Amino acid sequence: MSSKHVVEATVRGDARGLANTIAVREWKMVGDEPAELGGTDTGPNPFEYLLSALGCCTSMTLAMYAKRKAWPLEAVEVHLRHERVVGQSPVDRITRVVKLEGALDDEQRARLLEIANKCPVHQTLTKGAFVETLAG
Repeated sequence: MSSKHVVEATVRGDARGLANTIAVREWKMVGDEPAELGGTDTGPNPFEYLLSALGCCTSMTLAMYAKRKAWPLEAVEVHLRHERVVGQSPVDRITRVVKLEGALDDEQRARLLEIANKCPVHQTLTKGAFVETLAG
C-alpha cells in the first residue's frame, strides 16, 4: 500500500492517570480528560482534538480554495460540536457551523460550504479509515 502523504504522531501516557503527551514533529501537546471523567484536565480530550482537526482542516481548505479563485474571503470561523446519540445503535454526530467573513456573494458562500465537505479530515471521517494496530 503506497501513501501520498504520511504524517506521524507519538502519544505516551503514564498508565497511573489519563494525561498523555503528544508529539507531532517539533510540537508538544497534552491530552487529558476532565476531572469528572477521572482525568486532571491538563489538556483537551481526544474528541476535542478530533473537532479541532476538523475545524482547522475546514478553515484551511476554504482559505486555499478562495485564494485560488481570488475570492474576497477574509476569515473563517468554525464552531463544532460532538455528541453521541444513543438509540438502538449509538451514532456519533458532529455539527459544524461555518462562518465566512468577507464580501462574498451568495453563490460564492454556497460553493465554499460545498467545499467544506471536501476537506481531507471531513473525507476521512465520513468515508472511514482503516486502522491497523500492531504490537510495538
